[in-house]
Amino acid sequence: MDKSRRGFLKTGGALLTGTALAPIAALSSGKLISSGATASFQKAAMPTLLGMQLYTVRDDMNKDCPGTLQKLAVMGCKYVEHAGYWNRKFYGHTAKEFKALLDGLGLKMVSGHTSLSNDHWDKSKNDFTDTWKYIVEDAATVGQQYVITPAMDESWRKDYDTVLYYMDVFNKSGELCKKSGMKFGYHNHNFEFKTLYDGRLLYDVILQHTDPALVAHEMDMGNMYGAGGRALDNLKKYPGRYELMHVKDEIAGTNGMDGYESTLLGKGVVKTKEVVDEGRRTGGTHVFIIEQEAYQDKTPLESAKEDLATMKKWGY
Repeated sequence: MDKSRRGFLKTGGALLTGTALAPIAALSSGKLISSGATASFQKAAMPTLLGMQLYTVRDDMNKDCPGTLQKLAVMGCKYVEHAGYWNRKFYGHTAKEFKALLDGLGLKMVSGHTSLSNDHWDKSKNDFTDTWKYIVEDAATVGQQYVITPAMDESWRKDYDTVLYYMDVFNKSGELCKKSGMKFGYHNHNFEFKTLYDGRLLYDVILQHTDPALVAHEMDMGNMYGAGGRALDNLKKYPGRYELMHVKDEIAGTNGMDGYESTLLGKGVVKTKEVVDEGRRTGGTHVFIIEQEAYQDKTPLESAKEDLATMKKWGY
């Protein structure tokens, strides 16, 4: 996800063949949840879901939301993940309206990106604001399984103790989502792999201080690449922790981050097929979300169609 998308989501947010990692320590503020590589995990019988992140076709969605969803359905897409919620509406539609639109096309919204930010947590009350509670309510109405924050506010990561405080907020958001039959989730960018606290990588801090029973992780294999993060390494380090994945590939370019931009699956350097196969085998991944943000010589819809066909060719 590039800077333009972070701005888009800030505006919009204001928008298992799986496994579950067993917690190693009891959950409490600032306490370690998982030791990572040595943690055990148990398989859970969850179906594999293949979906499309609607940010892939963001301009088309903004111009013609129903028509774009119909085109995705015709391609054979069954599941989608949104990146367009604001003022209690999904791409201009209320939760009930958007669910009816999806139902009419045979689509389901498995997850969605809405940034959890300072507008959503009241430190004085130690509770979520009504705005976040409405976001969770609308996500449940539209049929989501996951409510995912696609980044961490910069003020929430200014130092180690602040990060620990907000990891407790993440876990509390998981508790709130659980009441509506959903799970809270976190999606990485690149800064998690460049930010250190006395030698502790931010990404490790996030994984080790979020309760696997309450907080899912959506690995973006492309965002991390230019910052030095490698998806396969993290799958080995945190087996069973990645219920969702953003399926991407990357090439050298300027329409992304850290010198890389996304491209058609299988055409870049990420080893995408190897990553998704390992995710399904050991990562706990059962939701695979295609996302492409730069398109080279193709249109977004052409890219989406080719990426979907590639994943199906790979057996997803």
